[in-house]
Amino acid sequence: MMALWLLLHLTFLRLATTQSFAQEHGFGALGPRSWSNLNLRFSVWPSFNLSSPQEFQEIIQIPNNGSAPLLVDVQVFVSNVFNVDILRYTLSSKLLLRLSWLDTRLAWNSTGHQLGTVTLPWDSLWTPGLVIREALWVNWQDQNPRARVDQDGRVELYLALTTETNCDFELFHFPRDQNECKLSFFTLSNTVMELEFRARVVNEIVSVKREYVVQDMKAQTPSQQLVPCFEVTLSVQNTALKAIIALLVPGQALLLADLCGGLLPLGTERTAYKVTLLLSYLVFHSSLVQSLPSSSSCNPLLIYYFTALLLLLCVSTTETVLLAGLLARENLRAESSPSSAPRGEQQDCGNPGHSPEEALRGVKGSRRSQAEFADHIFFLVYVAGVMCGQCIFAGLWKWVTCQADPAPGEAAQHGGQPKL
Repeated sequence: MMALWLLLHLTFLRLATTQSFAQEHGFGALGPRSWSNLNLRFSVWPSFNLSSPQEFQEIIQIPNNGSAPLLVDVQVFVSNVFNVDILRYTLSSKLLLRLSWLDTRLAWNSTGHQLGTVTLPWDSLWTPGLVIREALWVNWQDQNPRARVDQDGRVELYLALTTETNCDFELFHFPRDQNECKLSFFTLSNTVMELEFRARVVNEIVSVKREYVVQDMKAQTPSQQLVPCFEVTLSVQNTALKAIIALLVPGQALLLADLCGGLLPLGTERTAYKVTLLLSYLVFHSSLVQSLPSSSSCNPLLIYYFTALLLLLCVSTTETVLLAGLLARENLRAESSPSSAPRGEQQDCGNPGHSPEEALRGVKGSRRSQAEFADHIFFLVYVAGVMCGQCIFAGLWKWVTCQADPAPGEAAQHGGQPKL
């Protein structure tokens, strides 16, 4: 008999929902006599005092809590955070919301009834309509959730969703960055005088096999908002393994190869080696620019680091080409100087033991020693500059921070009037 009562009651609620839809659009679906017949039919069910369509319209309005706003307890269960995309500044998450509030209009007298709770369609009673401000898309897992109502009028509603939201990643210390991503839930159909949220969050993440892992999460109710809202903040940290293997190791290897190239003899072989190394780094740098995010402020420190490495490679290659070209030109001059050797022999009559070939080798060796000496000095200065640059970068990484520019609408109240 109780099961029959439940079935008839749910049928009545569906008819009442249809009636409210018709009333909103100006159609009279059920007349007064039909409503009175329905009330007589459900006189044995726990009474919700639905004697007219107008009273049912009051049921789907927000419950009146007197002078205080209606308090809705919210528990946010976070089960997964995935697809953290720093290039698009987005992340995806799976959530379960448990909403609970008191609606005394749905209470009934349990005398003579063994049923302590009932489940009702969510569209047959008032529920807070939630939107996520940072969401790009939201997929509600259950399109027709059901609410549990106990005999005291306490309502519980569970909502499961998957969403992709924007997140303002602070990537100055990428790949060892740690960020806070917010999910702001608003209900735009009520004011703060009518509704208030009390939220808390529960971490139910069981998988840590992610590039970004969740370190902490918290829930709070922001103040000075024109519409009821609550925020869930997720603290995510980069594990940095992928970036170290794909970016830092190749960059350091190219820099070490450039330093080793300075030990080669000055000439065409070293020039070819340096040019090949520079072209390889240009290819690496082009792929690097595509893999690192860009921002209007506080760009990753690695961008400046790899740009500095590119400039060092350019300076090293330019020095090699210039000194190798200078040495080749001096060698050509030395080879064309034997025509002046007889005049040298005529002037140096007191030293007849030196032949023109020996004189040529002496001049050629002295000039080559000067070019190699200049190259050796540059190599020492270059190595010292590279070591100092590494130390400066380590210091910047450890002690320097970057404060991003505030967003244009950060101080604006959500739901306020637009500026003229």
